[in-house]
Amino acid sequence: MFEIIKAGGWGMVPILLASAIALAIILERFWTLRRVAVLPPGLGEQVRGWARTRKLDPAHIDVLRENSPLGELLAGALDVRHRSREIIKERIEDTGRHVVHRLERYLNTLGTIALIGPLLGLLGTVFGLIRMFLAVMVSGVGDPMKMAGGIGEALVCTAAGLVVAIPAYVLHRYFRSRVAGYVVAMEKQATALLDELSALHEAPVPQVAQAPAQSGHPIPPRPTARATTR
Repeated sequence: MFEIIKAGGWGMVPILLASAIALAIILERFWTLRRVAVLPPGLGEQVRGWARTRKLDPAHIDVLRENSPLGELLAGALDVRHRSREIIKERIEDTGRHVVHRLERYLNTLGTIALIGPLLGLLGTVFGLIRMFLAVMVSGVGDPMKMAGGIGEALVCTAAGLVVAIPAYVLHRYFRSRVAGYVVAMEKQATALLDELSALHEAPVPQVAQAPAQSGHPIPPRPTARATTR
């Protein structure tokens, strides 16, 4: 393996660097985008139960916000639970944008590596061809070993660029689709909580019955001033 990398020449340096970055991003995203970490099972039902029984305090909401991306989204709705439905919905949308941005972290970098991988391989190919032509110019076509070195460098760089780009592109699309699925599930849970909070707002408030006026003791009219005549 080391001999193959060495045969690729200096063009292998950026390809190896890109492959190391891509591998780190892939491992980090696999760990961060676990379903149990993004959408803890039963969390939505538990939060709706809290809202239904009105057992909510700042400590509950702070713990919920640090729990998971779904918890952060639901906590954003609970922060303004006493407001109107439109304000709660706006808060959910604002919080959701920040949550999705964190879920998609590093994916643009992974997509960039998938895009430039073949270009880096092409750059190494050009270096190899230049090396081959320089060897031909110096010693002519009588030394095939020098020509083989340039051709080998070009082929190794091309293959290495594709080996880095293809998995990076496939996993980039995979992580994008996973995030999209999580977004749909979080929207469903947030909508259910929004309906629960709206139902609590629309619940009738018990009114205190007013005491009926007693017919035997009518309220006397207010006396009016009269003009006196002499």
